[in-house]
Amino acid sequence: MTHYVDSEVGRLGAVLLHRPGPELARLTPRNNNTLLFDAIPWVARAQEEHDAFAGALQAHGVEVLYLRQLLAETLTVAEARQKLTRLVLADRRLGDTLRRRVADHLAQLDPVDLAAGLIAGVAHEELRPGSTRSAGLVYTLMDRHDFVIDPLPNLLFTRDSSVWIRDRAAVTSLAMPARRRETSLTDVIYRHHPRFAGTQLVYEPSLEHLEGGDVLLLAPGVLAVGVGERTTPAGAERLARQVFAAPGTGTALAHTILVVPIAQRRATMHLDTVCTMVDTDAVLMYPNLADSLLAYTVVAGADGEPQVEGPAPFLRAAAAAMEIDELRIIDTGLDPVTAEREQWDDGNNTLAIEPRLCVAYERNVETNAQLELAGIEVIRIAGSELGSGRGGPRCMSCPVLRSPLRP
Repeated sequence: MTHYVDSEVGRLGAVLLHRPGPELARLTPRNNNTLLFDAIPWVARAQEEHDAFAGALQAHGVEVLYLRQLLAETLTVAEARQKLTRLVLADRRLGDTLRRRVADHLAQLDPVDLAAGLIAGVAHEELRPGSTRSAGLVYTLMDRHDFVIDPLPNLLFTRDSSVWIRDRAAVTSLAMPARRRETSLTDVIYRHHPRFAGTQLVYEPSLEHLEGGDVLLLAPGVLAVGVGERTTPAGAERLARQVFAAPGTGTALAHTILVVPIAQRRATMHLDTVCTMVDTDAVLMYPNLADSLLAYTVVAGADGEPQVEGPAPFLRAAAAAMEIDELRIIDTGLDPVTAEREQWDDGNNTLAIEPRLCVAYERNVETNAQLELAGIEVIRIAGSELGSGRGGPRCMSCPVLRSPLRP
């Protein structure tokens, strides 16, 4: 199987990453809130930290695929280039005159430079009017610090724009305006890059809001979907319909969806900010929510319609769906204050390389100690700059291949 994922902890074979680049240098105190960063990252250090993250994965035999390289290769395909160019030119902020100038600018770029522009954006000062074409009113009235094409600094978090469910890719529908173009890049790669030829999609960006950070593959056939700041109840229901009725599989991609309401605030923007799997039967979890988190169980009815039961305590519902006696719980932190600090610093957001082996930020000292006491080996990586966008190792990685787990 070239691409296949049926769990959070099966042996990781290949992963999609995006090494941060010039798009991070576009962040300023004036725009960082709009672009969803809590601080202005030191770009060179963020790149060093990301290189160390990728190196740790490669040292354990994981194939690392870089999104920027895949995009540049995809843009050699005329249809892919046309799709993304049309998307950029459809921005209603541009107006007709500036739209023609942008079209001229993009047409002159080779695939590598076009990929760079689509990721890092194009600033006002980088799009000088040509000698034969007027700048136009929109360009003239723009602030010199404005972007003609907005940058995508959150592309670093490749988990959110797609998630694999068995041999299908779900290209998600991102809720925040600053991130919506990310899924268009991912969608074009899956549709047109030779590596992913024949990939069938089980979700598309045009559907209801659903983000990959809210989707956990608890076990083969069992998904948990967080509903909160980013993923809507309609998105969770749509995903359930899609996986229950996936064509060409012979069976559904999943038999149970656990829909988990989470608080609509930045500290808990996704389900994987409070809960990640580190073993086939063990979950790392923010203790403040361990006893209060609820889940609605969604299964396919006889008529094919999603049937909803519950709510029930999340941990109990998850164990029942996974057909195990109980989930082992490993707490974030050690005391309430440390737990809150380390949850904010992505202590819960670990990436499992295989059962009982995960990657975590080194700064979450107590959480990592709790993991090791529970028999989980921890590969510690630096994340002082990478974490400024609120995301840890799981957020920064989209597995495209894991060894299958047997139910």
